[in-house]
Amino acid sequence: MAEEENIKSFWNRLLRIDRRIIYLIIALAIILPFFFQMGLPIPVTQEVKDIYDFIEALTPNDVVIISADFDPSVSPELLPMFDATFRHCLKKGVKVIAMSLYIQGPGLIEPVIHEAAKDLRAANGVDYAFLGWQYGYYLVVINMMENLKGTFPTDYYGTRSDDLPIMKNIDNYEDMDLIIPLTGASSHMLWLLYAHEPYNVQIACGVTAVSAADIYPYIQSGQFIGLMGGLKGAAEYETLIDEKRMATMGMEAQNWAHIAIILFIIVGNIGYMAIGRKKK
Repeated sequence: MAEEENIKSFWNRLLRIDRRIIYLIIALAIILPFFFQMGLPIPVTQEVKDIYDFIEALTPNDVVIISADFDPSVSPELLPMFDATFRHCLKKGVKVIAMSLYIQGPGLIEPVIHEAAKDLRAANGVDYAFLGWQYGYYLVVINMMENLKGTFPTDYYGTRSDDLPIMKNIDNYEDMDLIIPLTGASSHMLWLLYAHEPYNVQIACGVTAVSAADIYPYIQSGQFIGLMGGLKGAAEYETLIDEKRMATMGMEAQNWAHIAIILFIIVGNIGYMAIGRKKK
C-alpha cells in the first residue's frame, strides 16, 4: 500500500510541475540545435528534387528568375528557399535574376544576395542581377511579357539595366528558362497565367507550408515542375545542394521542440492513467 501511495504521489507531483519549467525545456529544445547540430535526417521529396534536377540540367546561357514575393511575416519559411535556390544557380553558373513583386521583398533578400555573392565570388551584373521592386504587381508581370528592361529600367543599386552584361540578351519571357516565385499569397498564379501559359516558361513554386496542398493539382497537371513547401521544403533543398544553412537549423529546432512536446503529452497521459487507476 505504501508503494502505491508513493507512485501516486510521484505522478501527482509530476503533473503539477511548474509550467515555467516546461517553457524552459521547450526553449532549450528550440535554442540548442542552433549551436549544436544533432543531425536528424531530412528526407527529400520528389517535388523538391524535380526543381533541383531542372537547375542542374541548365547551361550557363540559360536564365532563371527568382521572385521573392513575400513580406517579413512569412520570411522565416520563404527566405531560406531564396537563399538555397539563388546559391544553387550561382554554383551552376546560370544567369540568375532576383526581383520581387512586394515592396518589402528587396530589403529581405539583399543581405542574402550579398552573402551568397561573397561566398561564391559572384559579380553583380555579370553572374547575377538584382532588379529589386517596381510598382504595379499585376502590371509588372504583364509588362515583362514584352520588355523586361523597360519594366526594370535600373537595378536595385541604380545601374541601368541596359548596362548590365548579364541582361544583354534577355528581353522577355521567351528568353527565360525557369521562374521560381516564392510567395505566401497567390503571386504564383500570375506567373502561371502570364509566363507559363503564353510562353511555356517553366515554373517552380515555393510557398508556405499551409499553402502547399493547394499547389499539388498544378504539379499533377504539369503546369509547375516542382514545389518547395514551408521550412521543410527549404531544408530539403539545402540537403540537395549540400549546404546546411538557415532552413536546416530551423528544422532541427522545430523537430526537437516537437519531440519535447510529444514526450510531455505521453508523460501526462501516463500520469493521468496511473492516478485514475489508483483511485478506482
